[in-house]
Amino acid sequence: MGKIICVGLGPGEPELMSVKSDRLIRGAKQIAYFRKIGKMGQARRIVNDMLQANVNEYPMEYPYTTDIPYESNEYKTALVSFYNHWCEKLIELSKEDDVIVLCEGDPFFYGSYMHLYERLKGRVEQEVIPATLGMTGCWHATGKPMTWGDDVLSVLMGTLSEDDLIAHISRSDAIAIMKTGANLPKIARALQACGRFEDAWLVEYGTMPKEKITKLSDADLKSCPYFATLIMHGNGRRP
Repeated sequence: MGKIICVGLGPGEPELMSVKSDRLIRGAKQIAYFRKIGKMGQARRIVNDMLQANVNEYPMEYPYTTDIPYESNEYKTALVSFYNHWCEKLIELSKEDDVIVLCEGDPFFYGSYMHLYERLKGRVEQEVIPATLGMTGCWHATGKPMTWGDDVLSVLMGTLSEDDLIAHISRSDAIAIMKTGANLPKIARALQACGRFEDAWLVEYGTMPKEKITKLSDADLKSCPYFATLIMHGNGRRP
């Protein structure tokens, strides 16, 4: 029986991937990856030139939930069913050979694979390959150090309420905000309330071919892709 191996792909640039992830992907006979219905999927796009010609592919397509509030029972039920289904499918596939599961960024840092990992524990052998965080690629793209001295770094989700965003931003030095997209106007209001709006950089598709770096004050707040991270650098103690 094979293993289920989740490989972290890093921030998006294939050359920033770990040597181990690169080797496993190039040797894979079976790969699985998350994507939206009808889309190629960012993880699959990253490895496009690395796969063997005869690799078997298994796209794990998220249920269509954009019209359902994420806090609703209906939303949770749809995702539970999705993850449970793919647990059984991956176990079945691993009876033939190792299954390589692709995951953008680092699998244990807000990665979708975590939901499969917990369900698969004790049922099949797993291995998880760590990776450079996506937000690391984004703050390097700005060309400025992220933290100095004793700066406090906070990683926030754009899905937080405006009040929660304000509370966290107000007590942090360096800040990375993920899951921006349609949440960008709300995030911008929170930054303005904390006097940090002019400090923010919007990095779209960090380290990827479509990389775009913009001061938030110059950005179109109504047009922001999912793969965008807000960066606010620390300015702490230094020699």
